[in-house]
Amino acid sequence: MTVSDQSMGVVGLLYGGISSEREISLQSGAAVAESLARSGIDTHLIDVGADLIDQLRAVHLDRAFIALHGAGGEDGTVQAVLETLAIPYSGSGVLASALSMDKLRCKQLWRGLGLPTADFMELSDDSNWAATLDMLGGSAMVKPSREGSSIGMSRADSSDELARAWQSAVRYQGQVFAESRLRGEEYTVAIVAGQPLPSIRIQAAIDFYDFKAKYHSNTTQYFCPSGLSEESEAELMSLCVKAFQSLDCRGWGRVDVMMDEDQNFYLLEVNTVPGMTKHSLVPKAAAAAGISFDQLVYRILEASGT
Repeated sequence: MTVSDQSMGVVGLLYGGISSEREISLQSGAAVAESLARSGIDTHLIDVGADLIDQLRAVHLDRAFIALHGAGGEDGTVQAVLETLAIPYSGSGVLASALSMDKLRCKQLWRGLGLPTADFMELSDDSNWAATLDMLGGSAMVKPSREGSSIGMSRADSSDELARAWQSAVRYQGQVFAESRLRGEEYTVAIVAGQPLPSIRIQAAIDFYDFKAKYHSNTTQYFCPSGLSEESEAELMSLCVKAFQSLDCRGWGRVDVMMDEDQNFYLLEVNTVPGMTKHSLVPKAAAAAGISFDQLVYRILEASGT
């Protein structure tokens, strides 16, 4: 029989939502809900809708666990609502969430701070596609600036492909940019309560680590330990902590990085509400550090509002 843990009070689990990542948020929310139940925590599940303020006012919450991905849940919006209602919550604050969600602003900030990130250019309907691709080294990844889970992202190796990639990405939230395609390994580092967890090397069976490879493929491989030397692992962890802190992130998150052909690390993005599904990376890194899923969820909740 589960012993009730009253130290957290009543916890509101915010999940689902109305973003393009709703499917993943429902899965994350279900996994976290099961964990909170096993820990004996009094949990109120809230599938977030347009009436979120009314939903929150209908119950008394002592704190909130945010399991929302994408626009509305990961961009500072729900964080602002919770702060207005004086409800402590898991993860980063309003500004850090907004900055992290906007990949273009993030890269601009990192470039200004001297942190390594691939060359990039904002795209528009009057971009010179051939010149842009040439300046980015002949091959580029095109991304909507404010989408997660690789939604709207595609590769371009010609001016025609770049134009089509922009047309595909511009349908989504925010501006669109292209960045030089990096051809090395992809890594991710989870950070929980200020401490980096062991890095994970990601090896997708397809061209790049897209939405399908992240959430539906059984052929994507994850290596933890990642195979880096002790020196390179320390370098990667240090870079990821700097990137996390540069955005004033707190609580927990995940920093994604790629290597170039010369084995230099380049920052891709920071995820302030990473997935918590069976395919998700933060639970994998926690397990490698000897932290169970239930311990991970508890630690994230314990740090809420700090």
